[in-house]
Amino acid sequence: MEVLIVLLVVVAVLAVLALAMAVKIVKQYEQGVLFRFGRLVGTRDPGLRFIIPFVDVLHRVSLRIVTMPIQSQGIITRDNVSVDVSAVAYFRVTDAVKSVIAVENVHAAINQIAQTTLRKVVGQHTLDETLSETDRINLDIREILDVATVEWGVQVTLVELKDIQLPDTMKRAMARQAEAEREKRAKIINAEGESLAAAALGDASDTMMAHPLALQLRNLQSLVEIAVDKNSTVVFPAPLMSTIGELGSFLARETAAATLSPAPPADLTKTIPGPTPNGVPESV
Repeated sequence: MEVLIVLLVVVAVLAVLALAMAVKIVKQYEQGVLFRFGRLVGTRDPGLRFIIPFVDVLHRVSLRIVTMPIQSQGIITRDNVSVDVSAVAYFRVTDAVKSVIAVENVHAAINQIAQTTLRKVVGQHTLDETLSETDRINLDIREILDVATVEWGVQVTLVELKDIQLPDTMKRAMARQAEAEREKRAKIINAEGESLAAAALGDASDTMMAHPLALQLRNLQSLVEIAVDKNSTVVFPAPLMSTIGELGSFLARETAAATLSPAPPADLTKTIPGPTPNGVPESV
């Protein structure tokens, strides 16, 4: 009797273990791939699933988007500049059967091909293109990965360059280039300002030449602005150019008058004062 009870207990334990091994749960974001005696049977949808212990093997494959960092790669660009570039890739499994049968470890395979593709694509561009055209480089990498991983049942949804490390010498050279570019823009802006100011001053001078009193009014306005500070002494000169012009006109008139009028003849009967004994001027 005791032997029978022990046998029943052993059978019950084995039944419980077999039931535990036969029951499988496939989560909502997963899909099961079932093998029976090593041969593919099919897929299993999410939910509670039963398999035959020691006969069936169920592989659960996640269908969620996977974030995979691509470690930094030492790359030489097309213009022979050494840079370290790291990126990040996003992919998801679209065919669970292919992801299990076509490749041994889909995550390791995608990681390796992503590294080689990153080196290949970045090496075809110059440093300036790598820094400024990251969107085009990301698209090229994703397209190459899609072609390579379609046979694995994987779709690469996005690839982004994450970090670009430059040598210290290149950083200093780029800093000097940026400073020179800013100085060039500053000089161009200064020259444009001088040109506009000169044009405005030319228009103002034409207006003042047409209206002479405008210069005097401007001088008075400047005097009012300076006179706000009562602690300063203001020396306000007369308009220099107008003064020189008036002086030149005066000298020209005097010279013309002296040239046109002859000198008067000498009067012999003119009384020339001279010393006399009586102190009376002597007539000649």
